[in-house]
Amino acid sequence: MPSTAIVWFRRDLRLTDNAALRAAVGGAERVLPLFVWAPDEEGGFPPGAASRWWLDRSLVALAAALAARGAPLLIRRGASAATLLAVARECGADAVHWNALHEPAAVARDAEVAAALQTAGIEARAHPGALLHRPSALRTGSGTPYKVFTPFWNTLQRDAVPAPAAAPRRLVAVSRPPSGVALESLRLAPSMAPGVGWDAGLAAAWMPGEAGALTRLAGFVDGALVDYKTGRDLPGVDGVSRLSPHLHFGEVTPAQVWHATQRSQGGGAESYRRELGWREFAHHVLAHFPHTPAAPMYPKYAAFPWRDDPRGLRAWQRGRTGIPLVDAGMRELWTTGWMHNRVRMIAASFLVKNLRIDWRAGAAWFWDTLVDADLANNTLGWQWSAGCGADAAPYYRIFNPLLQSRRFDAAGIYLRRWLPELGRLPDAAVHAPHEASAAVLATAGVRLGRDYPRPIVDLARSRAEALAALKSLAG
Repeated sequence: MPSTAIVWFRRDLRLTDNAALRAAVGGAERVLPLFVWAPDEEGGFPPGAASRWWLDRSLVALAAALAARGAPLLIRRGASAATLLAVARECGADAVHWNALHEPAAVARDAEVAAALQTAGIEARAHPGALLHRPSALRTGSGTPYKVFTPFWNTLQRDAVPAPAAAPRRLVAVSRPPSGVALESLRLAPSMAPGVGWDAGLAAAWMPGEAGALTRLAGFVDGALVDYKTGRDLPGVDGVSRLSPHLHFGEVTPAQVWHATQRSQGGGAESYRRELGWREFAHHVLAHFPHTPAAPMYPKYAAFPWRDDPRGLRAWQRGRTGIPLVDAGMRELWTTGWMHNRVRMIAASFLVKNLRIDWRAGAAWFWDTLVDADLANNTLGWQWSAGCGADAAPYYRIFNPLLQSRRFDAAGIYLRRWLPELGRLPDAAVHAPHEASAAVLATAGVRLGRDYPRPIVDLARSRAEALAALKSLAG
């Protein structure tokens, strides 16, 4: 009987540079690609609505790519260990290969799966690929995990990144594949017709799947990467890669991105690779401090006096705070499932420092609405903004959204794109309509409180209150 290997796909929805797929093809005569839908195994963080939309589209693309090479994708739902054992028995598999994930819940689940398979006499092998380095591979000189980015980054750069491997040209499927379920039965996508409901903006903005990832990577390397060092801060221009959802779902590997950027000359490539370093740092921190998605890294910040403000939270979620740059970012998020990184920092700072709403409320909203929602990155970003996590500087990261808007969107390109009701305001007024004269507002057809809200909080006073709250925790 020909040897058979299962490739257990999770967030590695690609054929290129896929170590698990490559090992299966090299070690067995037949390959069975398998995806198991088991959201209850995500440690309390099952994919949010936007992530499920992306996953649905990406699985469609993966299934087509696998079928074109000769081995259709099998989809099952249920507990991973039991499902893998059942499928292995049904197809006579000798081995199961997968690419390692590094979130605490995934590590625990994978250990359970490996033990169950090995007990049944089936080879179980995990392979690298989601990160440049395993989170446990980098340590400080004293052997402890890193809590500050710069020394982590300096250490990460010392090791060479292996070149990505090509996709297999042909796969040999099992002769009698087990039965599976239809992708539609997982109900990942909205129940209405695709592209006509809340997902219309997502469908217009993105092309999930490996082909979409490689197209976006090539376009970025040949375009915005050259000026990335300055362009990344300007939300009104196409100056960033927008690769984050593709990286999260493993449609492209960080090694592929790393090597692709080396074709570009100048400071842009170096600055961008540093952002890949931040992604690595986020996973390093989560792996070593697994409590951080639900609690501050530093216990003293658990006593921070957060405010219970449902109306303020709702205004922030819907982009109705009266602070244009914050509102533009939140509306971009709602429409496209993504937000420019500088605006993310500003919107997060406004929620936790000016409104003084618990960072976990913001993290939960991002988790449900971002197509690139990633537990490590989401956790690090929100704790960074709140000042309670790794690389924190709580007294200095209180962004003034009006100054940030005038500096990084001086002509109001980004603001007018997402806040059309302010479109006729002159550049000097669009950043802070509440500071404009009645005549300027009238000429632009803007009625504060009706067409656009007045600020829901005083920026200067709320900043002072946040600083006082932080000082109360000193010691």
